[in-house]
Amino acid sequence: MDEAVAADPFPRTQKKPSFPVQSGLRSYLHRYKRDIDLPVTYERLRGFQEAVPLPDASGKPTLWDTVMYDMTEMPVLNEDLKRIYALLKVNGDFSVVQHLYVDRVDFCTFGNSMPFRIRIVNAYNDNQDYFYVKKADASRVYGLELEHLLSPNRLNFMTSGGTLVEEHIPGVPGDIFIPQWLPRRELKPVRVAKELVKFNERCFIRLLGDMRSYNFVFVVTPDFEDSQLRIRAMDFDQQSYDGRKKFYLPQFFKENAALSLFCTKHLRPETAHQYEREEQTLMLQRSQLAAERLGLLLQAMSHDPISPPEKVHMLRESLAEHYQRSEYLRCESMGELIIQNLESIRCQVGQPRATTASLPDREA
Repeated sequence: MDEAVAADPFPRTQKKPSFPVQSGLRSYLHRYKRDIDLPVTYERLRGFQEAVPLPDASGKPTLWDTVMYDMTEMPVLNEDLKRIYALLKVNGDFSVVQHLYVDRVDFCTFGNSMPFRIRIVNAYNDNQDYFYVKKADASRVYGLELEHLLSPNRLNFMTSGGTLVEEHIPGVPGDIFIPQWLPRRELKPVRVAKELVKFNERCFIRLLGDMRSYNFVFVVTPDFEDSQLRIRAMDFDQQSYDGRKKFYLPQFFKENAALSLFCTKHLRPETAHQYEREEQTLMLQRSQLAAERLGLLLQAMSHDPISPPEKVHMLRESLAEHYQRSEYLRCESMGELIIQNLESIRCQVGQPRATTASLPDREA
């Protein structure tokens, strides 16, 4: 994080197109039990009859509407949604979720995935949980699986045809954390800055873009001295699509400017470099632990046209200059660029060559 924060380098443009889940990715998902038959599809949920705006706790409007279905459909739909929750949480054992009920189904037209959010409540203690049903976009599926394999976070999700089901990622949204939590004295500034550096590096290496403050959350964990922090991505629509290098560095978004300036204020460049190297080492260790699985994922991704060639070529030029490695100039897909990113940090850290995946042979 040694470059200045840009004023607004990413003006809003047209939405990223949705890419279908192709056979290579589908085979991978089936192999690792991510692709199964689901009792509810995205298109079935689109059959609602009414929608009512959903306000937040203070009465202000949100981007969500609560939707309602035909009275004859609701009881069956609710039971099927509970079955999906059982598949997410208890490997499909429906007997242990009988005391749960579907309290609400919300719909959001903002963003690429146009998600449904299902609110599940425990009838005995009123504890609540959520999960999401979305259109299955290959970019997002790759993003979820790369997060599962290369980050410190595990993720549960499932696909079925054109439907994607995701668990809820709890935490304080970044756009709320910045004004309400960043000024708090009980948070140690260095820990906030350290986590931003590590998150910035994770996004860049695995090419997760558009990490504006409302697309990630802060997880605050009390410790015996102070509190520990972790930033978790919660939106994966812009996985490996854009051709601009800075689009994969959260520090450059104007929505994150306060965080970036906070980081610059509380970290010396030498310390920031130390934290970058720590995260690079951890990512390599994770990639080696999941070498076979990651290799199969990146192999499928390397043959999947989830970004136009001109964007791939634009990004490969920037990465070749950034890492001073001409090997990037052979890359013809976003999956190959991620393979090269892992190889670049392997060279920096000095670890043995990983066996995750390799570039296909191409003529010079």
